[in-house]
Amino acid sequence: MEPDAQPAPPPFARLAGHPLRWRLLRELACSDRRVRELAALAGQPQNLVSYHLAQLRAGGLVTARRSSYDGRDSYYRLDLERCALSLAAAGTAVHPGLRLGPAPAPPAEGGSRQRAALFLCTGNSARSQVAEALARDRSGGRVQAFSAGSRPKPIHPHAVRVMAERGISLVEQRPKHLSALAGRRFDYVITLCDRVREVCPEFPGHPGYLHWSIPDPAAAGGAGEDA
Repeated sequence: MEPDAQPAPPPFARLAGHPLRWRLLRELACSDRRVRELAALAGQPQNLVSYHLAQLRAGGLVTARRSSYDGRDSYYRLDLERCALSLAAAGTAVHPGLRLGPAPAPPAEGGSRQRAALFLCTGNSARSQVAEALARDRSGGRVQAFSAGSRPKPIHPHAVRVMAERGISLVEQRPKHLSALAGRRFDYVITLCDRVREVCPEFPGHPGYLHWSIPDPAAAGGAGEDA
């Protein structure tokens, strides 16, 4: 008698189970990256990294886009929503009771030191201002948040309105040039657009540099780029 055919492993298990692909997923969970940066972090040839990135893209776990700075480079990004759905499907494929549980509660406020984070975009008028306010509000005091821009301009009224609808005021915040914070120490410096990443200065203390490229919300309203 022929043995029963066994179902193939779910896509997430097949894709993430490869050591290099798992490393790439872990790196992209922290920051958008260019292929040469991923190759350097993984210590692997660029053509091999490109091959495995193509596998992750074909599986829908990773996306790629052209840099909005000059259009020549491509940035790779982890699709968190697709990963979450694929991971949940992998669990239930083993047993229906293996569902994703709620995220663990953050540590108690006294359990770790306060972290300093700087959010940068070009205009410091929407993306970085919103990120600063959200980090301060949602961290319960665990994150000391700041924001700045390479070409500051007034805070966009839509950003003020949207945050006010969520109970967070931007009225007291002011745009500032990134040079105003150049000598300050941060645990993390997070660039939110490709343009500002290219001109981001070195900050003292060797902070962690992360890149989360977020589309310009002001451009959607016809106000142009660089918010």
